[in-house]
Amino acid sequence: MEQSPFENRIDIQAIQDSMYLVKREVAKVVVGQESTIELMLAAILSNGHILLEGVPGVAKTLTAKLIAKTIDVGFSRIQFTPDLMPSDVMGTNVFNPQTISFEFKRGPIFSNIILIDEINRAPAKTQAALFEVMEERTITIDGTSYVLDQPFMVIATQNPVEHEGTYQLPEAQLDRFAFKLIVHYPDHEQEVEILQRHQKNYTMHSMIDQVKKVLDKEHLTHLRELVSRISVEEKLLSYIAQIVQQTRTHGGLLLGASPRASVTILNTAKALASLRGRDFVTPDDIVQVALPALRHRISLSAEKEMDGSTTDDVVNGIIKGIEIPR
Repeated sequence: MEQSPFENRIDIQAIQDSMYLVKREVAKVVVGQESTIELMLAAILSNGHILLEGVPGVAKTLTAKLIAKTIDVGFSRIQFTPDLMPSDVMGTNVFNPQTISFEFKRGPIFSNIILIDEINRAPAKTQAALFEVMEERTITIDGTSYVLDQPFMVIATQNPVEHEGTYQLPEAQLDRFAFKLIVHYPDHEQEVEILQRHQKNYTMHSMIDQVKKVLDKEHLTHLRELVSRISVEEKLLSYIAQIVQQTRTHGGLLLGASPRASVTILNTAKALASLRGRDFVTPDDIVQVALPALRHRISLSAEKEMDGSTTDDVVNGIIKGIEIPR
């Protein structure tokens, strides 16, 4: 029997069901943040790293920690500080007097999901140490390369750079993050719900203890394979290329987005489509992921900075100026 063109050709329901379980577990603790969580799941399904930015106290670290807790893989948390050295993250060779030889002591980066808290508090030398591992999922120490277990992803949090004691991340490192997501304050109703939970004597530890693992490594790998099979029409590939290329010719930008940004938009749009029950990408999926995929990959000109513009303003302007494929 010939398949209807309106029927899903891959098991989208498996992706939706699994991600619903993750959302349900996170919602036991986190109030609101639905859009942020959906985009984080899209990044996870497309094997991308995530950068979360927001003022202290808006549950950046908590949200990342809870999502990691729902997946039955290795988890490591690293607190970045101004005195953190690359060896504190990657590991180092240590002399063993019993064997009269050096042995490699692995650092906390050797895990599956890495939560880096306040990533922009460490200096450039430590940031540069992440370049190889974030792109190639390997680490080279003293000429020896170590391949990390899959899945491997970094979820990093940072405070706005205006805060004291923070550094600008290098452009090459920012380009390795699939998304930069801005975590905002809760609205009035959400803040009331937060207060109600505390009024009922819920403690943070008791709420976190209720969060269960709902995914394992093999199932996550299977879901990622399903997402990779989602179809994208040729005209939508051209649409993605138009958006990214216009960042390179825009008069208000000093630095445009790289081809890595184009691939990120493609892969995360596929993941977002699957979360919304489709095995095909629409222009709206591309628009939804373009801003978080581009805002950290472009640099404003001095004139744009002086008139108060932001990278979000420029990306939104580019998207509005391109005809949506029909």
